[in-house]
Amino acid sequence: MTERKDIAILDPPCDDGAVRPERLAGYPPAEQARLRRIAGHVRGILRELGLDTSDPNLCETDVRVAQMYCEMFHGLREGNEPRVTTFPNDEGYSAMVMEKEIPFYSLCSHHLVPFYGHAHIAYIPSGRIIGLSKMARVLEFYAKRPQLQERLTEQVTQFLEDKLKPQGVMVVIEARHLCVEMRGVKKSGCITTTSAIRGIFHQRPVREEFLDLLRKS
Repeated sequence: MTERKDIAILDPPCDDGAVRPERLAGYPPAEQARLRRIAGHVRGILRELGLDTSDPNLCETDVRVAQMYCEMFHGLREGNEPRVTTFPNDEGYSAMVMEKEIPFYSLCSHHLVPFYGHAHIAYIPSGRIIGLSKMARVLEFYAKRPQLQERLTEQVTQFLEDKLKPQGVMVVIEARHLCVEMRGVKKSGCITTTSAIRGIFHQRPVREEFLDLLRKS
């Protein structure tokens, strides 16, 4: 009688300390070298924590984290500011333009853990306008780096101020910070709100219009 043997398909054994070439396929050589260096540092952290980097669940964590950081921090590598096109305000539009509930994800520069939420961006045009989708692009550019919410709010506001020279700009960001929820005080669900104002939004009626539009569903 033939003995039955169950056949299990397993991942190849982990070569501790090596990055499989196929994991980096498609990256240019310089980027592959950069990812390998970052992976080596991550691997060192895992070992210092007493983790077995030959464990199948951990053996490629180093390169996965390296790839994640390069993706999450791509705002550092695309230049000093996002490239967006502005257009002449030929119609002479002079009322408020607002995009609200724009989602974003970033990493706190103090602990490199996520904070995430929504931004509400408004401006009142003068001579130039910007495509609506570009406001989300500006937000994403500045969010994709180790960041502070306060700085992110100011950076988005200042970019629009510099590029459009509008009558005014206002940005409000609401976010949850995992450095507050997972560590330290460990207070789940806290919302941090920051704002930045330029120009005509310093006038109370204009701010109130912004807030009225924000409250509307």
